[in-house]
Amino acid sequence: MTLRSKIAMLMAEFLGTAVLTTAVINISRSQIGIGYFVAIGVGLTLSVLALGLVATSGAHFNPAITVGQWTIRKIGTLQAIAYIVVQFLGAIAAWRLNEYFTGTTLTNIAGKSFTWKVMLAEVLGTFVFTFIIAAAIYQGYKGGKLAAAIGGGLFLGIIVSTIASNGILNPAVALGAQSWGRGYIFGPIIGAILGFNLYALLFAPETPWARASGVVRKTVVVPSTPAPATAKASTTAKSSKTTKKAAKKPARRSSKRS
Repeated sequence: MTLRSKIAMLMAEFLGTAVLTTAVINISRSQIGIGYFVAIGVGLTLSVLALGLVATSGAHFNPAITVGQWTIRKIGTLQAIAYIVVQFLGAIAAWRLNEYFTGTTLTNIAGKSFTWKVMLAEVLGTFVFTFIIAAAIYQGYKGGKLAAAIGGGLFLGIIVSTIASNGILNPAVALGAQSWGRGYIFGPIIGAILGFNLYALLFAPETPWARASGVVRKTVVVPSTPAPATAKASTTAKSSKTTKKAAKKPARRSSKRS
């Protein structure tokens, strides 16, 4: 991996998280800040970002996604740490730019006290979100199909979690959008670990569990091409022998007559 590609990966995570945080702030604090509208807008934003940047960095834009993929060994430790750092930096940049342009200070909307309902809602929402991402990764989705799965997963996760929380599902965005609290930090991380690992353990192909239980299907290669070729070769050989015999017979008859 070249230095240029490493810088591109980190810059993609920084910009992606910054744009996603900006979208969350603008949509959630607008006059149409309804839960379903926010879920649709943020989901579409993530789909577009993933479509443009998934080939560069994997389009995490979320420390919980990075931690979840690290637990299933889809990303290395140093790379995961670097991703998380730039993700938080991107969210902070979006937060400060919003305050600069609007001239107002964002207030914390997470509440002062910790509640288990908020944390569990964030766990469930992120679990749905990351379970869909894990399915897309293990099934080999690419391009627009992968981007649609990522954005659609976030949409569903927000719909599930907004029953009891602000539906952030992202510790970095929670900081940037000022929905900061223990439930919005640890809830998404726990949900991501559960979502990725449950899919990897039970549903992904070629897993140790699947091999031990005999669920993995073995691919049977049928030698369809060699058989006709062999048959053709044998037929050609027989025909050539027959031709040689036919060619010799007239010569023998002529010698007898003479």
